[in-house]
Amino acid sequence: MTSRRSFLKTTSVLSAGLLVAPNLFARNKKYIGVQLYTVRDAMAKDPTGTLAKVAQVGFNSVENATYTGTQKFYGMAPAEYAKVLKDNGLINPSGHYMLGEGMPTTKGTIINEWQKAVDDAAAVGIKYMVCAYLLDSERGTLSHYKETADKLNKAGEICKKAGIQLCYHNHDFEFIKEDGKLPYEILLNSTDAKLVKMEMDLYWMYKAKQDPIAMFNRYPGRFPLWHVKDMDSTPKQMFTEVGNGVIPFKDIFKHAGTAGMQYFFNEQDICPGDPFDSITKSYSYIKKNLV
Repeated sequence: MTSRRSFLKTTSVLSAGLLVAPNLFARNKKYIGVQLYTVRDAMAKDPTGTLAKVAQVGFNSVENATYTGTQKFYGMAPAEYAKVLKDNGLINPSGHYMLGEGMPTTKGTIINEWQKAVDDAAAVGIKYMVCAYLLDSERGTLSHYKETADKLNKAGEICKKAGIQLCYHNHDFEFIKEDGKLPYEILLNSTDAKLVKMEMDLYWMYKAKQDPIAMFNRYPGRFPLWHVKDMDSTPKQMFTEVGNGVIPFKDIFKHAGTAGMQYFFNEQDICPGDPFDSITKSYSYIKKNLV
């Protein structure tokens, strides 16, 4: 009885602490990730060698950007891809996928052979499958976004059965108001919060003049994945290395617990020179200042 009372007392204290300090049980801070889209050209030519170089920079986590039901992971079957990752001390907790509505013959999308995509992701150890982008034809009206939300809910159910979480990755077009409403909030409010969470791209949030911290507070726990991508101070607001731009990452990372963030990935869509130079600079800043 005494042991049971001690257990209940300890559990109560921990639960209270979690309510007071949401950062108490935050992410495992040992992982610093990179989105492989940043080194896409190198991955297309030599995926095995590129993953080794990514690990040499210091990254221990990657988010894949390429999968189809026929090409699999950068041309590799799940088991082969998983071995290359393991050999380089890398995990691949998250991967990008397409909705598929505007590319109906492509396999491994949310609307075409999704079950196979989920099975392959599970074989690699992927924990989050992310709807990466909506083509122009996949956006449309608010009612179209609601239809997309329904598709995401159904895809999320399939993911859930495999122990995987579905997410949606934003750009800036989701923040262009239609009939006074934001498509992004339609997606947030029309999807089941347990089935569909969000991967917040911080660059695109700032590009759209949105406040990520306010979004975390409004939808706590809904943002387990982040893209850590910086914006330069020029009028064109171009991509730049993390720490070289205007996004206040230190302030944002203070709210990781509220957001529910578990993994983050450095990404730079366009680099001024060798992408490996850019991700090395970003890694150094992240390692020193954000983890």
